[in-house]
Amino acid sequence: MISRNLAQVREKIAKAAERAGRNPKDITLVSVTKQATVDQVREAVSSGITDIGENRVNDGLLKYEKLGAVSQGLRWHMIGHLQTNKVRKALDIFDTIHSLDSLHLAEEIDNRAKAISKRVDCFIEVSVSGEASKYGIEPKDAEQFIVKVSSLSNIHIIGLMTMAPFVDDAEITRPYFAKLRQLRDNLRSQNIPNTAIRELSMGMTQDFEVAIEEGATVVRIGSAIFK
Repeated sequence: MISRNLAQVREKIAKAAERAGRNPKDITLVSVTKQATVDQVREAVSSGITDIGENRVNDGLLKYEKLGAVSQGLRWHMIGHLQTNKVRKALDIFDTIHSLDSLHLAEEIDNRAKAISKRVDCFIEVSVSGEASKYGIEPKDAEQFIVKVSSLSNIHIIGLMTMAPFVDDAEITRPYFAKLRQLRDNLRSQNIPNTAIRELSMGMTQDFEVAIEEGATVVRIGSAIFK
């Protein structure tokens, strides 16, 4: 079942990329396992999944431990809101953090990463929808925020992340993804030191095809794989 679901997701990714004149190989599929069992994750890995996304640190740690040797060959992504008191544990397994949204959090990541000689790839979470329920910095504050974070030597900013509103019609999300892409392009042109603002983490099960058409380089998909 999971193998078939993955094949369908990959086919949709490829078709969306082709519609946008892009190479499907330039898009990373992060398999979101928050509702998946360890056995389901094993099946996904055996079907070719290499990137695992988790919303909660403790859930990620548990799966990492239960997967044993398998977990060593995976790239782990923290995609949910990260509390500062969870940073130390998070850095034990996560290679990439998608939800950096405050200077306080950035400083904690930097300090903890420095203690273990680790440089952490981070996405800056941006609230392009303006919804009060969404985390993230305001688009107008992004450049100033990134300049501040770029001075932290153990953080490497690789791109921007956002969550579009949950709507029935995915087409409604298009302007939000386009806005993040435009912001990424503007920030990239600033050549801010200690950053490589190339990536766009945007698009989930309900809207990833539109996100890819608008430039997503990373999509975070869970229920379409583990349904």
